[in-house]
Amino acid sequence: MGNPKGVKRDFDALEERRMKAANLLKQGVHQAEVARRVGASREAVRQWANRIEKKGLAGLKQAGRAGRKPKLTKKDQERIIAGLKQGAQSLGYGTALWTLPRVGVLIERVSGIHFSEVHVWRILRSLGWTPQKPAGLAKERDEEAIKHWKRYRWPHIKKKPKNKEKQLY
Repeated sequence: MGNPKGVKRDFDALEERRMKAANLLKQGVHQAEVARRVGASREAVRQWANRIEKKGLAGLKQAGRAGRKPKLTKKDQERIIAGLKQGAQSLGYGTALWTLPRVGVLIERVSGIHFSEVHVWRILRSLGWTPQKPAGLAKERDEEAIKHWKRYRWPHIKKKPKNKEKQLY
């Protein structure tokens, strides 16, 4: 079942819940009632009770992080962010635009680890970086000339219906 996408498990809160259940069990509260009070399944409470019986309260301590440990260290992540802030041109590219292959090269230079483009995207998201699309407006753009053209020239160029009565709406 797990957590909804994007919701991380709070290991401290889970341990706190197990300890609360342990206190209730010690007071003689039935396992089904403990499950209702702490918001867990009866099977989970039964397993906790068995662990308490075998290992004591130490059996309910959190096990640590779940899953594989990340290959990138916090220091690597900080250096990647610093490299991203310097821009793609600092790596010798002709433009300042970051692409996934370019970010992959940056990550490989910083950490020595090669990642696929899919995983480079995941790393960027985990670092808080989002995709940005350049505006695509010319630097030479003259806003006043555009307003003038739209107001005076465009109405003369724009096609008008020949017979207003025959228009269908």
